Amino acid sequence: MCKVIVFAGTTEGRQIAEFLDKNMISAQICVATEYGEQLLPKGEHLKISHERMNEAQMEELIRENGMPLVIDATHPYAVEATENIKNACERAGASYLRVLRESRDKLSQNCTCTDNVEELPENCTCEDNVEELPGDCIYTDSIEDAVAYLSHTKGNILVTTGSKEAAKFTALANYQSRVFLRVLSLANVAEQCERLGFQGKHLICMQGPFSTELNIAMLRQWDCKYLVTKMSGHTGGFQEKLLAAQSCGCTLIVIGKPLQDEGMSVPACKRFLCEKFSLESRAEISLVGMGMGSEDNRTGEAARAIKEADLMIGARRMVEACALPGQDRFVEYDSSNIAEYIKLHPEYEKIAIVLSGDTGFFSGAKKLLDALDNEVKVICGISSLSYFMSRLQKTWEDTVITSAHGRSSNLIFLVKHHKQVFTLLGTSDGVRKLAKELMAFGLGDILLYIGERLSYGDEKIIKGRPEEFLTYEGEPLSVVYMENPAYEEFPETHGIRDEEFIRDKVPMTKEEIRTVSLSKLGLQKDSVCYDIGAGTGSVSIEMAMRAYQGRVYAIEQKPLAAELLKKNKYKFGAANLHIIEGTAPQAMEELEMPTHAFIGGSSGNMEAIMRLLLDKNPGVRMVINCIALETVSETLQCLKALPVKVVEIVQLCVSRSKTLGNYHMMMGENPIYIISCTGGEDS
Repeated sequence: MCKVIVFAGTTEGRQIAEFLDKNMISAQICVATEYGEQLLPKGEHLKISHERMNEAQMEELIRENGMPLVIDATHPYAVEATENIKNACERAGASYLRVLRESRDKLSQNCTCTDNVEELPENCTCEDNVEELPGDCIYTDSIEDAVAYLSHTKGNILVTTGSKEAAKFTALANYQSRVFLRVLSLANVAEQCERLGFQGKHLICMQGPFSTELNIAMLRQWDCKYLVTKMSGHTGGFQEKLLAAQSCGCTLIVIGKPLQDEGMSVPACKRFLCEKFSLESRAEISLVGMGMGSEDNRTGEAARAIKEADLMIGARRMVEACALPGQDRFVEYDSSNIAEYIKLHPEYEKIAIVLSGDTGFFSGAKKLLDALDNEVKVICGISSLSYFMSRLQKTWEDTVITSAHGRSSNLIFLVKHHKQVFTLLGTSDGVRKLAKELMAFGLGDILLYIGERLSYGDEKIIKGRPEEFLTYEGEPLSVVYMENPAYEEFPETHGIRDEEFIRDKVPMTKEEIRTVSLSKLGLQKDSVCYDIGAGTGSVSIEMAMRAYQGRVYAIEQKPLAAELLKKNKYKFGAANLHIIEGTAPQAMEELEMPTHAFIGGSSGNMEAIMRLLLDKNPGVRMVINCIALETVSETLQCLKALPVKVVEIVQLCVSRSKTLGNYHMMMGENPIYIISCTGGEDS
C-alpha cells in the first residue's frame, strides 16, 4: 500500500512525484498515457501506471491503498478528470488536495474583456503585466470562437493547442496551406493529424518545452501572423509564446480559462507533505557569489544555481537582483535566522543563498558554513576588488586589502605605512569621513579612487584628493583604492627614537625601557590595550602601531599631558588611539575589556587599578613600570593578594654617554623595575 496517490500528467505532478521519491514516501503516480509515464522519474518509492481510469476505478484504487492522501495535479483544463477524482475521494472518505499552477501565470479573472472575440483593452488589469502584452492580443472563450475570428483574417497561423483540437481548425478555408500545427511527437498523433489534412511542413511533431527563441524561429520560418495558444501558465510555456509573438509582431490568440478550482501551489503542497510526514530538510544549498550585481557579472555556475533554486535567500538588494519568477524569497542576512528558516521549511529542495561579490572576500559565507547543518556548495564570484582594479587598469598584488564595512579598520595606519590600500565602505558618509580623517592626520596628498554601483548601468568611478571629498555623499556600499607614494616604512622592531615625540615637561618612558616593557607585554595586532598614566604617549603610540587592528586607550589625568597625547596621536597617524582624560581606575570603568595593560603611573591606586583590570578580563596581561621603591612594594603586595601568575620582575639600568671635552662619560638613568604578570591562578 502507498501513502500518497498522485494523479499527474503535468509538470506539477512530476515535481510532486520527484519530491515524494526523494523523501522516501511510497506513492502511486497515475497518468493517462504511456508518454506521460515516460516523463516521470523512475524512483524506487514510486509505482507508476498509465491506464485511463473512470470514477469507479479511482475509488477502487483509493480503497485498495487504505485511503491515502490523494493529490490532484492534473492539467487545469482536465475538468472531467478533476471532477472524477474529487467524487472518488468523497465516496471513499480519502483526503483530497488540489495542486494548481501559480496564479501569476494566468490572465486575471477580473479582466473586463467579456465578448467572445475582443482585443484586450489598454486598461486591462490582467495579472500578467499588460505593458508586456502585444498590442493586438486576442482573448476568446473557446477554440470555435478563435476559428470564427480567424476566418475573417489573412496570414499564416501557428496552432499550439494540441492534436485533440486539430479537427476544429479544418473549418478554416485553405487551412492545409495556412495552418501550421504543432503537436507531440507520437506516431498515433501524427497519423491522426495527417488524416485531417495536416501534412509535410504544416505538421510539426515536437516535444516541449519550447523556448522563446525557438518559438520566434518557427513564427519567422513560416511567416506566421497569428499564434493560437491556451492560457497554459508558466510551466505550459505561455510566457515564451507571448514574448515570441510580441517580438515578431504576431497576433496572439489566447483561448479559454483554466478551471477555477481552489487549491495550492507546488511549494505549498510540498510544505503540506513535510508537515504531514514530519520531514526534515534535505535541501541542496548553494552559497552563491553573485559578483557586483549585474547579471552579466555572474559566473555560469552562479547563474545555474540561481536559476535552479526554488528558494532564494539573501539581503534585499541581492535577492531582488537575482530572483526569478516562480521562486520563493526570504530576505535575511543573519546566518542563524537563515539556518532556522531552512530547518522550518523542509519543502525546499534547492536553495540559493546569494552573497555580493565573492564568497571568500569579506562575505557572510564563513558564518553561514558554521550555522548550516545541510551539505553546502560554495560558488565563488567576482570580487569587488578584482572588478574595480580591472576597471582602473591597475594590478593589485602589492595592495593592502581590508574592509571597513561593518567592522573596524585602522585605515589611517594602513595608508600611512603602505603605498596602495583597498577597502570596502558601508555607509553613505563613509567617503566623507575617510577624507576628513586623512586630512586631520596629514595625509591630504594621497590619491583616492571611489567606486559605486559597480557593474550597473549607472556605475560611478571618480578620483581625487581627500579635500575634494569633504562634503561628499555617496552610495552606502562603495569601494575605495588609495595610493600614497610618500608612505613611511613600518618599523619592524620596537623603539621609536625619543626625539621624534613631541615633548614638554611631561615625563616620558624612554625608548630602551619602552622596548623591553612592550616586549614583556607581548601584543598582538588586534589587541585591546590600556596605557594607564600615559604621559606624552610614547608607550601608547607604540602600542597603537603594534596593535594596528586593535584599539589603545590612553588614560591620563593631567591636561598638559592629554594635549601632548593628542599632538603625538596625529603626528604618528595613530587613529586607533583613544585618549581618556581622568584618573584611574574611575576613568577605566566604561571602557571595553582589555587584553593587555601597561601601568606607568597609578597615583597610589595600584590595587584598585589591577582589580578592575582583572574584573574586566581575568586573563589580562599586565606590565608595570616602577621607579620609586614604595611603588615596587605596593605592586608586590598586590601580586600576593590578587589572582595572577607568571610573575616576572626585571630591573633595568640604562646609562647614556655624555661628551665632556674629548671624553665620553656614561651618565646613569634612574633604574626601572619592570614587573609583568598574567591574570589567573598558578596551576
